[in-house]
Amino acid sequence: MRKSKSWAALLTFGAAVAGAAWFGSRYTPRDARTRLWYWRLRKPGYNPPNFVFPIVWTTLYTLMAISGWRIWRRRRSGARSLALTLWAAQLAANANWTRLFFGEHRPQRSLADVVLLESMIAAYIKTAKGVDAVAAVCFIPYAAWVGFATLLNADIARRNPDAEKMLPRARIA
Repeated sequence: MRKSKSWAALLTFGAAVAGAAWFGSRYTPRDARTRLWYWRLRKPGYNPPNFVFPIVWTTLYTLMAISGWRIWRRRRSGARSLALTLWAAQLAANANWTRLFFGEHRPQRSLADVVLLESMIAAYIKTAKGVDAVAAVCFIPYAAWVGFATLLNADIARRNPDAEKMLPRARIA
């Protein structure tokens, strides 16, 4: 395989991850109503401070792109195809979580999504291990973080059964 083709593929995986991150970022608590909604939620004491999230996600997204690229570089096989399919599916579920939690203010629905996401990550790791062990290892921190996020999401959903009703009313001018 030519180096230029491999670098282009790495950039493509990076662009896919950046696209998912961009999609999710459209729903983060940037607008005042969503920020106020998030602030009003009853959260557990182990909820990380806001500055932690961009650091963690930048690292995880980088590892995700490298992992997918490493799988793509391997010889074509059924396991490689399955791993790439799982990689793409988990990326879509990842982006969807932010839409459900912050965009729609539905911690219960986002919990179902993050449980599905964690299962796809586990399936990816298992499949990727047989294709490229380093690619599988790149996903272990991601699996750990999403496992933590699942617990956090579950706790927030439990503490806020009417979370979607906590959204502040829009001002009428």
